[in-house]
Amino acid sequence: MEHQQPGVPVHTGRVPLAVVVVDATGAVSHWSTGARKLFGVTRAEAVGRPAAELLPVSGAFGDSGWEAGLHGETVGTTGYATTGRARGTEEGGDADVLWWAYPLVGPGPERLLVLATGMAALRETGADGLAPDADDERRRIAPGLALHTDFPGADELARRLPDILPSMSPPESARVVSQVLELGYPVLEISQQERVPVTPDWGVPRRVERRARLLRAAADTDIDPSAAAAAAAELESDLEYAAVRERLEFLNDVSGRIGTSLDLARTIEEVSAAVVPRFTDVAGTYLREQVVAGEGFPDGVPDTTTMWHRVALEHTDEPGRWDDVVPVGESMPFPAHTPFFQCMTTGEPVLVPRITEEMGHAIASQFDKRDIRPLITDRSMLVVPLKARNVVLGFMILLRHAGRAEFNDMDRVTGAELAARAGLVLDNARMYTYQENVADTLQDSMLPRIAPRMPGCDTATRYLPGTRLGRVGGDWFDTVQLPGSRTALVVGDVMGHGLNSAAMMGQLRTAVQTMAGLDLEPAQLLRSLDDLAQRLGDTYLATCLYAVYDPIGSRLHIANAGHIPPVLVHAADGTSELLELPTGAPIGVGGVPFETAVVPVAPGDRLVMCTDGLVEVRGQDIGAGLAALCESAAHPAASMDDACDTIIRSLAAASASAHGGRRDDVALLMARLNGIAAEDVEVWELPAEPRAAARARALVRRRLASWAPTVRESAELLVSELVTNAVRHARTDRVELRLVRTEALLCEVSDDDPELPQLLDVPPDADAGRGLRVVSRTARKWGTSRSARGKTVWFELALPRRR
Repeated sequence: MEHQQPGVPVHTGRVPLAVVVVDATGAVSHWSTGARKLFGVTRAEAVGRPAAELLPVSGAFGDSGWEAGLHGETVGTTGYATTGRARGTEEGGDADVLWWAYPLVGPGPERLLVLATGMAALRETGADGLAPDADDERRRIAPGLALHTDFPGADELARRLPDILPSMSPPESARVVSQVLELGYPVLEISQQERVPVTPDWGVPRRVERRARLLRAAADTDIDPSAAAAAAAELESDLEYAAVRERLEFLNDVSGRIGTSLDLARTIEEVSAAVVPRFTDVAGTYLREQVVAGEGFPDGVPDTTTMWHRVALEHTDEPGRWDDVVPVGESMPFPAHTPFFQCMTTGEPVLVPRITEEMGHAIASQFDKRDIRPLITDRSMLVVPLKARNVVLGFMILLRHAGRAEFNDMDRVTGAELAARAGLVLDNARMYTYQENVADTLQDSMLPRIAPRMPGCDTATRYLPGTRLGRVGGDWFDTVQLPGSRTALVVGDVMGHGLNSAAMMGQLRTAVQTMAGLDLEPAQLLRSLDDLAQRLGDTYLATCLYAVYDPIGSRLHIANAGHIPPVLVHAADGTSELLELPTGAPIGVGGVPFETAVVPVAPGDRLVMCTDGLVEVRGQDIGAGLAALCESAAHPAASMDDACDTIIRSLAAASASAHGGRRDDVALLMARLNGIAAEDVEVWELPAEPRAAARARALVRRRLASWAPTVRESAELLVSELVTNAVRHARTDRVELRLVRTEALLCEVSDDDPELPQLLDVPPDADAGRGLRVVSRTARKWGTSRSARGKTVWFELALPRRR
């Protein structure tokens, strides 16, 4: 299809095409069925032979050495493409031939695409206006390139185009109509699948060269030179306009392809893929190491010590050619004398029309024990900065093959605009990654480091950040070791999301830790926590489940503040149940009583506590989620971690599929209640008199003779100090001594005096006050706590692993 003079209809139709590909040596590498019909030579005869012997298309190859001996007429050029007419040997006799030749650029050997069709076929379709007309002097110089934007046949062409090219989409159809009517470029279709537009290659030839070519064409005819010059000037303007518009379309297309997500790695891949091979043949992307890590970096201009991380390398060379020499993932600085340093310090593109041997050697010297000169020498290079908000985040190194047009000033402008858009997208991804890292760090710092094994129980935890309403939330879990080998188990959920909820969660978690250390009964602890929340303000509410496990008494003491109930999995038969507890009101409501429930448990039972983000599903009653929690918690598992993973997989997946992604964060705490056997516990009541210390030493010595002989002497010394202190401060005539053997030896001495002893800094010759200092230096851990009847002072000694 081609645009003609105003008032002359645009011709449309289908014509058979001959398709021929010529390699760098001038030999035919592809010969289509249409070529056999048009030129009378079979594929077997044509492939491998010099194209000049087969194609009577003078001027198609551009090189004067290839033109020798060819017949035909070169009518004009469109940028780097060439078009003309010749004589062919179509089946049934000679025929006029119209042809187009396109230079090819790429890693393969193909260097020229030639399309040709017989004039008779064009006349049969009514599209013979595609052919150059010998009587039209202007179109002999440049056929089909007259610019007429006010052509009256636009609507008709747009209407008929889908009938002619049925595989064309509406956006493509609009582009083709604009191309034909505004620029006069024909469009051909091959087998309804591949359309080849007769348009210039990327870029515009130098003005002097283009004008000289047009004027030489005029000199070979009897056209008035002034008319030829005017036509050349108009053609030059048209081509400049076409090139600018095509570059704008390229930038618009790139803008639509990059930044589809805030994932930094994906954004980097999109930027590299957008420019290869359309704008360049090789694209290497370098970013500051801090950008890749999602961290901040110092203000100011980069210097020779700045490390640049190679994050992507896209190219059209044969696979693997670049991988070993310049692998992705490498970090390196760049010295001051390189184009890369100039780009990163000035923030402006650097154009190197052709990399010389000397420059190639200078660049290669930066790569230790790797010779990259064969990859870069004699190629055109453009280095463009990736910057946003006047800060250079990185740069792209763009290379073109030697057979492709060199980068020029227009390419520099295009590359700068491309880099500016890409830099802004990368900066948005960087900022998102940075904020995400900050959120993860904050959340991670607020969650406790829980030991997997505590006296009488094993624990496992999971935390999943919210994926739709922010990565920072108010869910938490915790465990606190209490006197008497007991363990406090806590799960809570501050209502809301974001940093404020996380900050409130941190305050409540710290408060629970402190109150648990006071050994408050669960209901009393929740009452105190509720009072604290009201003092902090009435902005936030929180739910909380607080349980104390006594492994010696095999009991759970639990209080609930508006939280979902826990699940108890029975070891005896593998069944599970939701524990029915007094619900209570959320923390922060105020004025509502809390109750403590006592639940008997057996060794091996498992307690599962979680936040509502795990069981809530939009559009479903929460009872369905709790039933699913019961079912998944009862599944047999090889370990506690496996059991947690089973619950997460079954419930979190159901929540995600129900409403397109989990909205809330999830905290999960599981405890296996192992208990402590009676034979591992010894309890003695001693009279509150001076000789109690000697009695305590004898009891410990006898008990540890079979339990743990290796720690007997240390245990005797520390027990003697604690019993002596207890006798001195006791208000009644009895003190209690208890030994508990688990993975460590726990010793507790209790009396009825509520005042806690203090670790004092006493001189070496002091008569008193040295007992706790001896304990603190000898024991693995030690502590004090108030109890219902007074206080308890305890210590732990490490034991060898039992066989």
